[in-house]
Amino acid sequence: MAENERFTPRRELGSTGFVATVLGIGDLADRSVPIETCVATARRALDAGLNVIDTAPNYEDGHSEEIVGRAVRERPRGSVFVIDKIDHHDRPVGPQIDGSLVRLGLGHTDLFVFHGLSAMDAFDRLCQPGGGFDQLADATKSGKCRFRGISSHHPDVLRAALTAGVCDVVMFPVGPFVDPRYVTDVLPLAKSLGAGTVCFKTFGAGKLVGDTSGYNQPLKTRPRGKVSSGGSDDTEAVLPRLSVAECLHYTLTLDPDVALLGMSYPNEQDAAFAAARSFRPLTAKRMDNIRRRAAHARKEKGPCWWNPDPNA
Repeated sequence: MAENERFTPRRELGSTGFVATVLGIGDLADRSVPIETCVATARRALDAGLNVIDTAPNYEDGHSEEIVGRAVRERPRGSVFVIDKIDHHDRPVGPQIDGSLVRLGLGHTDLFVFHGLSAMDAFDRLCQPGGGFDQLADATKSGKCRFRGISSHHPDVLRAALTAGVCDVVMFPVGPFVDPRYVTDVLPLAKSLGAGTVCFKTFGAGKLVGDTSGYNQPLKTRPRGKVSSGGSDDTEAVLPRLSVAECLHYTLTLDPDVALLGMSYPNEQDAAFAAARSFRPLTAKRMDNIRRRAAHARKEKGPCWWNPDPNA
């Protein structure tokens, strides 16, 4: 990729002071692929200019963290915004962060978030004195991370976390098939409070662009007895699909700080890069058309766990 074709940072991620690119790098772990190949793929996205990268302990049991750590360690430490997660909400935070930093091989991350914090009772427990949010604040004070936040699949939890002032950055679904409150309520609230917004589910866990029930889960049977290998390849569509460009242009029109996309393979990266480069804000009519087609495209592909009503 020519130097003048690289992605460039466009605006601050909330009030963090970090100027982020419009796309972020996610979904890097695949144990069926040699780790050297996975690291090279991550570096390929970084070489394209992307400067936000996401991981978690439960992504292939720490394998993703190892990949991310190896990919970013050779780069100037302030040039890439590294996001990691706290998977277990009922365990002490400090040891979980320490374990992640060992797997990453880094002295600190930029952001740790409580992963999949989607139940109000779990959020309330973390807010208790000495609870998870206080422990995470201690980790920021000790220099193990710079910022804190949550990743959530429930608009009510996101609103509560934002109004409680415990999040520098929030991660949540934004795309053609999500609960509308993520867009009408959470996104503007976060922006008004200066919280960064890193959004996922642009492709609906692949459901909107392929015949799949979720990540790497191809559907086994089809109407009329047809069978498909599934996935988001170039095979003939059996069930309705949207294009990568339609989904990404929808998300980018809504304007989160960062759209976090799967970047596990070069072909995935190239499709995302091309769609981002061709982006122009969509009209309301076009947005409505994509939203209606997305609702049709996700049918017969299993529940959408990122919505309060997963079968809506």
